[in-house]
Amino acid sequence: MLGELINLLIFPGFLFLITISFIYEWIDRKFFARIQGRYGPLYTGPSGVLQPFADFLKLLSKEDITPAACERTIFSITPIVYTAIPLIMLSVIPLNGRAIISFEGDIIFLMFLSAMVTLSVFLAGWSSANNFSRVGSVRAALQMLSYEIPLGLSMIGPAIVVGSLSLSKIVEWQIEHSAWFLWLQPIGFAVMLISLIAELERIPFDIPEAETEIVAGWMTEYGGRKLALLRLGKNLELLMASMLISSIYLGGGVQIYFLPPLVVLLIKSVIILLIMSLIRGIFARFRIDQVTSGMWSYLLPLMIFQIMLIQFGVD
Repeated sequence: MLGELINLLIFPGFLFLITISFIYEWIDRKFFARIQGRYGPLYTGPSGVLQPFADFLKLLSKEDITPAACERTIFSITPIVYTAIPLIMLSVIPLNGRAIISFEGDIIFLMFLSAMVTLSVFLAGWSSANNFSRVGSVRAALQMLSYEIPLGLSMIGPAIVVGSLSLSKIVEWQIEHSAWFLWLQPIGFAVMLISLIAELERIPFDIPEAETEIVAGWMTEYGGRKLALLRLGKNLELLMASMLISSIYLGGGVQIYFLPPLVVLLIKSVIILLIMSLIRGIFARFRIDQVTSGMWSYLLPLMIFQIMLIQFGVD
């Protein structure tokens, strides 16, 4: 019982995941800055590695203001929910050879939680009683719900081949057959990467938080502890997305010589993170019509085509 509690709360549980998410933010900021010819975080800790921790603590210490006209309950609870959902999703990913939570159908559970992230973002903006926030929340809901469809299909493709809706079994299948789904289903990998970038609202899909148009979008009214939780939730989402792609398409964590499964998974997920950062650095923001038409005109037909090919191959 004590061992399970330690696994859940400390390693490889919530405390470990939160710490790693801050390090991933530092890697993202540092690599993105280098692409733009800047230094990025530099002074807080070696090469600025402690800067995300310092930013989080600084926000926690700032005054926490709640707008008088907002829906107070929803406005206050949403940051907690937004942070908790990625943590639950990460508990389904096989980190140290096995997942904290694993059951048949956990991929459907992940899809459900992903939709809950969209709902929490919409409620956060809409409850703020701010026109900029409401525009951002509507944009976020439109974008994130649109990309839920190709994201779900990109997860279903490997599940059809394996014959299971368990993320752990998809990882085990790749280990047993010494084959990554990256090579077997490259279209699905590309679609999943693009869809998760859109779900994370990262450039070029940052239209819900377009600072040059709507201040900070759905997060405009948030500050202090609430903004600290939202930023932590963003970091956890980034970690979750990187590890999810690594698990489904790159074979997940596997023992390689002296490297334990967790280290291998972290290396793979950092590679995915760097690809996301590269895309963030070389693309400009899409318009909202480009965001939605891109899903319906390109990603969805590609995934339907791949699902048909997979079904023919399995049959």
